[in-house]
Amino acid sequence: MSSEKKIIHSDKAPKAIGPYSQATQFQNLVFLSGQVGFVPETGKLISDDIQEQTRQTLTNLKSVLEAGNSSLENVLKCTVLLDDMSNFAKMNEVYSEFFPSNPPARMAYAVKALPAGAKVEIEAIAISK
Repeated sequence: MSSEKKIIHSDKAPKAIGPYSQATQFQNLVFLSGQVGFVPETGKLISDDIQEQTRQTLTNLKSVLEAGNSSLENVLKCTVLLDDMSNFAKMNEVYSEFFPSNPPARMAYAVKALPAGAKVEIEAIAISK
């Protein structure tokens, strides 16, 4: 096992919009930066709908996980940031599609604002295969 930090990047997920990596790996732990519902090809939000944004956000996370030799099944913890807690139930409907059994530990917060006017941002910690 390497004791070096490894940078993980996926062309199937949106490029970072700031000075950060999509994910980093240390030994068998993968730390994913927060993703929002950007479509990778356009770099713009998929729509203004919370469920479409959640689905795209989790699809982006899945792509980064795969680039780090991991998967949604290996996610240990997620942090969900919402622009409004009234979106919590609708976000959960989509979230449960991606984690249908044995879901990871999770925290969810409402925040004042998210990048690019997003309604949801999700970060994760996973183990690599």
